Amino acid sequence: MTTTGARSGRPHTTPVGYLPDGDRVLVIASAGGAPRHPAWFHNLLANPEVTVEDGVFTYPARATVLEGDERDRAFARAVETDPGWAEYQARTSRTIPVVALERVGGGPPNASSPGEGLRLVHDAFRRELALIRDEIARSGPGLGAQLRVNCLTLCQGLRFHHTVEDSGLFPHLAEHRPDLAPVLARLGQEHQRIAALLEELQRVISTPHADRERVLAEVDRLTADLEAHLTYEEEQLIPILDAPAA
Repeated sequence: MTTTGARSGRPHTTPVGYLPDGDRVLVIASAGGAPRHPAWFHNLLANPEVTVEDGVFTYPARATVLEGDERDRAFARAVETDPGWAEYQARTSRTIPVVALERVGGGPPNASSPGEGLRLVHDAFRRELALIRDEIARSGPGLGAQLRVNCLTLCQGLRFHHTVEDSGLFPHLAEHRPDLAPVLARLGQEHQRIAALLEELQRVISTPHADRERVLAEVDRLTADLEAHLTYEEEQLIPILDAPAA
């Protein structure tokens, strides 16, 4: 998320985890339970117009600080996702703010062709998995709340992407290219296997005292299967998506 400095007026980019919330996303100004709000929170109070980078998607958004019951319900959702947020709140006397980011523009990834768009989305998942694995490898015996949220966010993103393919792209290709039936059948089966791996990763990482080595092993399993799936899909579908219209 890129904010505008409250004093300097300069752009400041900060990596933050987020929770999907319908058409918007929520970010939490925890600062690890520090006594003061993070700098990015003060920046968006002064200027609520921010830029969000989510994988290959970059879009402008407006930030709104949630208050009262709405804030409390949103924070409770975050705690359900990971109890670490409650630990951060317990460390400080300040009420940790929850901020909603609502898209005010933007769209699909900037790509020169449908096939390139698919590759950009795939590469975003590859980067996110690599970052998560690196974070786990560098972490101590426990897993921080932010890392847990990043993993769960990745799971949600992959599920959404595969749902869109299963309900839109694949039926469209099946209708216009019957010869692709074996390819689409294999891709659909791989979606089911990856869904099972995502479910297991989410189960392991959501336990109160998740074992670091177990989580790392699940991330490695997911990475291996997903890379094979993405590579096969690119080999089979990108030439067709980018083929000149007959």
